[in-house]
Amino acid sequence: MSITNKIVNNAIDYIIRNLNNEITVEDVAENCNFSKFHFSRLFRSETGESVYSFIKRLRMEQSALRLGTNINQTITYIGLDYGYSPSNYSSAFKKHHKITPIKFRNLKKENNYDLKHPLFDVDLTYQDFNYYNDRITIKELKDFSVLFKRYIGSYKDMAIHWRDFIDNYKHLINSETQFIEITYDDPKITDPSRCLYDICLKVDDDNGFDNIKIIKGGKFASYRFEGSVIEIFQAFKGIFNIWMPKSQFELDDRTGFDAYKNADCDNDYFVMDLYIPVR
Repeated sequence: MSITNKIVNNAIDYIIRNLNNEITVEDVAENCNFSKFHFSRLFRSETGESVYSFIKRLRMEQSALRLGTNINQTITYIGLDYGYSPSNYSSAFKKHHKITPIKFRNLKKENNYDLKHPLFDVDLTYQDFNYYNDRITIKELKDFSVLFKRYIGSYKDMAIHWRDFIDNYKHLINSETQFIEITYDDPKITDPSRCLYDICLKVDDDNGFDNIKIIKGGKFASYRFEGSVIEIFQAFKGIFNIWMPKSQFELDDRTGFDAYKNADCDNDYFVMDLYIPVR
């Protein structure tokens, strides 16, 4: 499902930026200069989900991600940061994920939660902390602009969407073009058919397109990946499950992204830099 409406895309970006704030449906509609009624209808028709459900789901899923990476933050602190009292957070988390936040965090610590690939019928295997630590570089990046197309669906469909995207914008592409991919969800946490992702190319200026946005810079953990599509998710999980909890860094709320260096779809071989926002 492609999200092409500029107003809805702006609303999604606004929600993602403000997940830790007390935002309401009215706040999102006002930010888009729409009435609550008309905006709610537009959002549901474009995404298949109400604004309220979307906000609540993202809070539950992003908080679960932080439970596994930011282990120095208490469960109470994380719940409060997403607007829940301790008791409400535990019950809401269990209702959404079918597991309590305490049990979820313990399974993550023991690496007993992410043992199967969510998209392919293979087992996940991880390296030790030193393996990832030796290959990660901490970088400070500046803000940059991208032309993007957004989807809600399975990450398995990305290859098809990439081909369409490149074909649509081939007049902008040359040997220096930088392709960027943004995945907002962990399909071990989010329903794999409801994952949000952006396919992008880096641009120097607005170029007159509606679908331009800025990727916020700052401090990132950069990891060079080389391998197959199946192994991309495994590399991500190794960083999140093994490196991040034992490192001196915490996952930040800014958007992470992948910067492609080479994409050989015919031979299923990809080279990319994974950028994880940290603080």
